[in-house]
Amino acid sequence: MSDHAGGDAALIAGYVERARAAQAQVADYTQQQIDDLCLSVGWEVYNDENIARLAEIAVRATGMGNVPDKITKHKVKVMGVLKDIQHARTVGLIERDEEKGISKYAKPVGVVGALLPVTNPTATPASNGLGILKGRNAVVFAPHPRGAEASALAVEYMRRGLRRVGAPEDLVQMVAEPTVERTGELMKQVDLVVATGGGAMVKAAYSSGTPSYGVGPGNSVQIIAEDADVADAAAKIALSKAFDYATSCSSENSIIVHDSIYHEMMDELLTKQQCYLVHEKEREQLEAWMWRPNKKGVVGLNPEIIARSAEKIAADAGITVPEGTRIILVEGRMPLEDDHFADEKLCPVLTVYRYRDFPQGVEILTRLTDNAGTGHSCGIHTFKQEYIRHLGETMRTSRIMVRQAQAPANGGNFFNGMPSTVTLGCGTWGGNATTENIHWKHFINVTWVSEPFAPQRPTDDEIWGEFWTRHTR
Repeated sequence: MSDHAGGDAALIAGYVERARAAQAQVADYTQQQIDDLCLSVGWEVYNDENIARLAEIAVRATGMGNVPDKITKHKVKVMGVLKDIQHARTVGLIERDEEKGISKYAKPVGVVGALLPVTNPTATPASNGLGILKGRNAVVFAPHPRGAEASALAVEYMRRGLRRVGAPEDLVQMVAEPTVERTGELMKQVDLVVATGGGAMVKAAYSSGTPSYGVGPGNSVQIIAEDADVADAAAKIALSKAFDYATSCSSENSIIVHDSIYHEMMDELLTKQQCYLVHEKEREQLEAWMWRPNKKGVVGLNPEIIARSAEKIAADAGITVPEGTRIILVEGRMPLEDDHFADEKLCPVLTVYRYRDFPQGVEILTRLTDNAGTGHSCGIHTFKQEYIRHLGETMRTSRIMVRQAQAPANGGNFFNGMPSTVTLGCGTWGGNATTENIHWKHFINVTWVSEPFAPQRPTDDEIWGEFWTRHTR
C-alpha cells in the first residue's frame, strides 16, 4: 500500500470511527427521540432560507439546473420523505403476527456511506439522509468534487438540526476534499453503501465488498396513446423535461405518439409548451455538439450540455431558437439503435417517435429501453386499462407511470403512492439488487423472533389433490 493510499485509509477510518461513536450514543433512543431528530434535521433542509442558499450554491458550483426548480425539488422531496417516515416504526418491536407467532424487531444497519451525484448535490443528501437517520444509523456522504461545496452546506445544516435536539453531530458527516480513492476507501469501511450516480460509481460500489444499493441508468420513455388527453400529456411531459434542465434521471428522453394525435401533440408542444423542433441540418449540428469524443477518442455525451438550458445548448450548437424555448424536439430515426438521440440525454432535448397501433408503440418502447435504460422506468398517457395492464405484465422495467409527469412521479410525490426517494433501484435488468425506490425500509435490519405452535403439516391431498384432478397420474 502506498503512503498516499495509507493516508486515505486512515482519513476515512477517522470518519467511520466518529460515526460509530455517534451511533452508539443513539442506540437506546426511543422512537419519539428518533422522530424528533428527523423532524429537526428535516426542517434545516426544508425551510425557505436554507434551501434558497443550497439551490444558489448548487447551481453556481456545478453549472447545472436552475435555482427555482432546485428549491421546488427540495420542498417536495424533503416533505415527501418526512411524510413517508412520519408514522413508520423503526425502533424495537415493529410488527407482531399472533397467528404465526412472529415478532419483528428493527435494528440499525450501521454506518452508511452515501455517494452523491453532481446533478443533485443537495437534495440527495437531504432526502437519503433522513431515511438513513430514521433507522438510528450514521451516514458519511461522499460528494462529487464539483458538488462538494453545496453538499457541505447541506451537511452543515443537517448537523445544526442534530444539535437542536442534543443528538451527536457526527451522525452526519461528509468526506472533505473528495477523491475517487477516498470514496473507494469509504465504500470498503462502512456497513452499507448507497450509490446515487453514474454507472461507474454504481459498479464501484458493487465491487467494494460492502452490501450496496445502486441505481441503473435512466432513459424514461412515454407512450401517448390515441385516447390520451393531449393537452394534459403535453403539459406534463414539458414540465418533467424542462424541470431543473433535466437533471433528473427520470426526465422523459423520448415520447412515442400515436399517428392519429401526432400533429395535435406536436402543436401543443410547439405553441403552448415553448418547444422548438430542429430541422435536418440543425439536427446534425445538435448531434455533433451533444456527443463528442473524449481524450481517448471515445464518443460520449458532452459534459457541457448536461443540465443546461435549451437556449444555451442550442446557442452552443450554432442553432437559433426563439427566446424562452424550454425544450428542443428531435424527430427519432430508425433503426433507433444507431441513433444517438435514442439514448439518455440528461438535458432538455426530447426525441419524438410516432406509431400506427399499440403493438408497434410497445415495440418502439421496448427497443428504446433495451437500447439504454433497461429496468428504470417508462410511462403511458391512456385511459385504457388493457394498455396499462399489458405494459405491467410485459415491460422489463421497475416503475410505470400512468398519466403522470415522469420526473416528479418516479421518485414519489403527493399525487401518487410511490415512496419518496432520489435513489431508484432498477432490478437485475439495470444491474441492481432491487426494483424498489430506496427509502427508510432499506436502512433497517429486522430480527425475526419465532415462537412455536402446534404443528400444521398439510396432507398430501391438500397439496396435490387439485393438481391430480387436472392431470391424470
